[in-house]
Amino acid sequence: MHFYCSDCKKVYPISGLAYQCECGGLFKLYKAKEEVIPKAVSLGEVVTPVVKRKLENIEVNLKLDYMNPTGSFKDRGALVTINMLKELGITEVVEDSSGNAGAAFAGYCAAAGITCNIYLPENTSAGKIKQISAYKANIVKIPGTRDDVAAATLKAAEKTYYASHVYNPLFFEGTKSLAYEIYEQVGIPDYIVVPAGNGTMLLGVYIGFKELGKLPRIIAVQSENCAPVYSKFKNQPNKEITPTVAEGIAVGKPRRIDEMIAAVKDSNGDVITVDDERVIQAQQMLGNMGIYVEATAGVAVAGMLHYFQGQSDNKLTIVVPLTGTGLKK
Repeated sequence: MHFYCSDCKKVYPISGLAYQCECGGLFKLYKAKEEVIPKAVSLGEVVTPVVKRKLENIEVNLKLDYMNPTGSFKDRGALVTINMLKELGITEVVEDSSGNAGAAFAGYCAAAGITCNIYLPENTSAGKIKQISAYKANIVKIPGTRDDVAAATLKAAEKTYYASHVYNPLFFEGTKSLAYEIYEQVGIPDYIVVPAGNGTMLLGVYIGFKELGKLPRIIAVQSENCAPVYSKFKNQPNKEITPTVAEGIAVGKPRRIDEMIAAVKDSNGDVITVDDERVIQAQQMLGNMGIYVEATAGVAVAGMLHYFQGQSDNKLTIVVPLTGTGLKK
């Protein structure tokens, strides 16, 4: 098992400090079929449920992924990453996060006995900071944008292992489990609608369904206020980045943007945007059904409603994973 550069194919050890190739290419994971990542560290993961609901007369399968141990789908990636690093003898990591990935890594590092340093925006929700603190992670607040946080983290990663949910392909090896669970629960859906920031869910479901042999159409949804993937997908100039209620996907320069676009195109999917008003309305709609989610989960629901507006073909199988609980705000 090793990393290799997606551009020049140079091989790197998983345990090394390099987080990308010296040529600038991003890593992918090579794992032989017989190789298995150990799962000695656990927080009691479960197969998250799917509930079928009608939203504005559209029948949709809501995948309640906020029921993961630390309250978001990011646990899938942290579970695999930290278990592998524990096996390799890594004792300290650094990670940058707007909240959910930080909480996931902090929780699994605590269970594994690995020192965890989380870099996050100084305006991160108090609830998320409180959760990360509860796991005794070292918190470093960075002023400025999400991209400023990433820059500060890369400096720290020169001396400490970077357990990145963006750069480290072990994370996607974890998030692909979402596709496998969906397959067991509803089969291969016709559509899967996901929020898109750094692409950890988008690329995870793409990798998983690709391995399963059939792709649903992937509809990636971005906030209208921060939509670099949408702009590039539609061949439009980048718009000014402004604050959004969906802080989990407020990523102005997603490092794997080309992979994200390639995945959407391969699935014959689309990239769309929604404004904050629609996001809040979607959150409230779910709340009226007893489902309390973060704004980023509301993005996916708002996008689904916008994309399928006016349609009532209940023969389509549509899945919307709900990324995180609303309890962290």
